[in-house]
Amino acid sequence: MNILFIMFDQLRFDYLSCAGHPHLQTPHIDSLAARGVRFSRAYVQSPICGASRMSFYTGRYTSSHGAQWNGFPLRVGEVTLGDHLRDAGMGCWLIGKTHMRADARGMERLGLDPDSVIGARQAECGFDVWCRDDGLWAEGPDGFYDANRSPYNAYLKSRGYPGANPWADFANAGEEGGDLASGWFMANADKPANIAEEDSETPWLTGEAIRFIEQAEGPWCAHVSYIKPHWPYIVPAPYHAIYGANQVPAAVRHPSEKENPHPVLKAFMDSPVGQAFSRDEVRQKAIPAYMGLIKQCDDQMGRLFDFLERTGRMQDTMIVLTSDHGDYLGDHWMGEKDFFHEPSVKVPLIVYDPRPEADATRGTVCDALVEAIDLAPTFVAAAGGAPANHILEGRSLDPLLQGETPAGWRDFAVSEYDFSARPMTVNMGLRPEQARLFMVADKRWKFVHCESGHRPILFDMESDPDEFFDLGDSAEHRHIIERMYDRLAAWGRRSAQRVTRSDADIAAMRGKSPRKGILLGVFEAADLPPDLTARYRGPVPRR
Repeated sequence: MNILFIMFDQLRFDYLSCAGHPHLQTPHIDSLAARGVRFSRAYVQSPICGASRMSFYTGRYTSSHGAQWNGFPLRVGEVTLGDHLRDAGMGCWLIGKTHMRADARGMERLGLDPDSVIGARQAECGFDVWCRDDGLWAEGPDGFYDANRSPYNAYLKSRGYPGANPWADFANAGEEGGDLASGWFMANADKPANIAEEDSETPWLTGEAIRFIEQAEGPWCAHVSYIKPHWPYIVPAPYHAIYGANQVPAAVRHPSEKENPHPVLKAFMDSPVGQAFSRDEVRQKAIPAYMGLIKQCDDQMGRLFDFLERTGRMQDTMIVLTSDHGDYLGDHWMGEKDFFHEPSVKVPLIVYDPRPEADATRGTVCDALVEAIDLAPTFVAAAGGAPANHILEGRSLDPLLQGETPAGWRDFAVSEYDFSARPMTVNMGLRPEQARLFMVADKRWKFVHCESGHRPILFDMESDPDEFFDLGDSAEHRHIIERMYDRLAAWGRRSAQRVTRSDADIAAMRGKSPRKGILLGVFEAADLPPDLTARYRGPVPRR
């Protein structure tokens, strides 16, 4: 069996028609859900691109792998999905984005040549690379945001788009009166991107995925990682005009959220992007474009799935579709991601397993608490391997895909956020080690611990499903907060760093003498079999 691991960037869980969006139709993604299982309570390990993705790619919590913010290098030697799959006899390939920063200092210290096979895999998050495109070839006064040159720009130049950076001038900008109408300015979000639709980023990457599969010899895992519907919020025709302001869902926010808010929440609401998306005019411009980007993504899924059907690959390929985090889009007076409300930390997750063992669950919705780190052990199991549970902190989804109720499944999910690199921490007077947040969520309660020393945050998602009313200072809910602190403490005591010896290794070591001559606690030679003490008995050697 092969694995097609599809990730969209910044796709909200509820912006799919199969998840109940009132206007956005995504029939091709819906068709995948009809063939597989849609998980309705899937949480990422951090609501920020880089940290979240490193958890997907390592199967470990962010405090375990350490790459907790965009641009924080993943330390050299961290075991990745590619390492686990290759051990199981499956190749692991990247087509698109990782947002991974290599640990260049660590590689230099160990003498790893980045041009060698092992060095290249260390620098590319464990993947072999078909094409890497982190999708942000943005340029400012101090240079480019993304140091990795995009192959997409080379493609655009080959298609006749002029200039040094057609990504910025065409794929992510419109035109008005002969002048650039950049997608960075959300006032331009209703304009069509200045590019032929078939040349835009999402169709280009779909074409790369098809090219890879056409030549691939299995078994393989292909991580097809799209940059969209991530900002800039601009999309080519005809997708720019499919949705209008009258189809923008009302913002999920409440005036009470701004009345004496928690200091951490206030900092995010007061950020520039939070202030921008609190304005209706911004939402009415940006969200139709966001919806258009998703509609284009869905149409490309139709193209990809049709190819799999025509070539017979649908029968031997597991397909997983998800996102690295969501997008507030003005909900809770916030924009972007960055916190733990459902629009940000909960993601779509659809798994199609072609094996007959999964027939009983086709077209179902599973409300078990699942985490992004569950995918890595799921993939290893699909490849025929045994998940290395002393390294991988998630659990295989196989029992849930096969309609079983696994014993001891988690009763709470954890997500972490290190926001120490954000400018707001200066105004808040926080040291880096204080700017950390921990979410513990079960099917009713969502709790957030603030390492800054501020009081916790608590939402009752049964009586307050929109998460409007913070109960973190409620004496009536003190017992709930204590329970959540107990859970956080239990999670914090997990064994996360003993990655070089498995439990099975340790069990095999116990009670067995290595017969190498170490004798502890022995009173006299007669206490042990003679062959163990022979070296220490007999005449003293003479000079």
